[in-house]
Amino acid sequence: MRKFVAAVGVGLLMAGLGAMEARAADLLVGAYAHDVTFIGEAIGSGAPGREEGIDLHLGLRSEPIDHLFSRPQLHAFVSLNSEGTSNFVAAGASWPISLTERLYVRPGLGLAYTDGEAGLPPVNAPGLTPAEIARRLELYNTRIDFGSQLLFQPELSVGYEFTETIAAELSWVHISNAQIFHQGKNQGLDAAGVRLIYSF
Repeated sequence: MRKFVAAVGVGLLMAGLGAMEARAADLLVGAYAHDVTFIGEAIGSGAPGREEGIDLHLGLRSEPIDHLFSRPQLHAFVSLNSEGTSNFVAAGASWPISLTERLYVRPGLGLAYTDGEAGLPPVNAPGLTPAEIARRLELYNTRIDFGSQLLFQPELSVGYEFTETIAAELSWVHISNAQIFHQGKNQGLDAAGVRLIYSF
């Protein structure tokens, strides 16, 4: 499944950005902690992390689109997990907001597709053997149940431009169904890390 997500991600990057009116302007490469819990804990809604590993993010951003409100940049990226659990591809838009000449914040919003779990079987179903209960319990404790494989993808970054071509961002990326693509399970994924940006 990882090869499928990687292939979809490359296709999304090439097709999506190839169809953009704006040309690709930035190359993104990032490393993220997978399934972090400190953000949820800070707002009082945290659940224990289920999945482990490091996520590699590879993506592209368009040039700012002048005729749209606040000149957004379109993005597309693929996220590959080192433990082979929940990989995803995403596409959306982000809005850079300058704080100083070099420092900025960048909120963003998009859609994602994951190869992670969406609809884990219940552990308490009647008639299960002890072995099957143990198998399902292991899945429940070690995998995120997204409820849907199509998800929302909000993100927020704080960035610093070192030169005209090199920047770095502290970045948070979230994916979940927001009870819109699915009713019921809504165990999202938070990833936090650093990405480097090379501007063409």
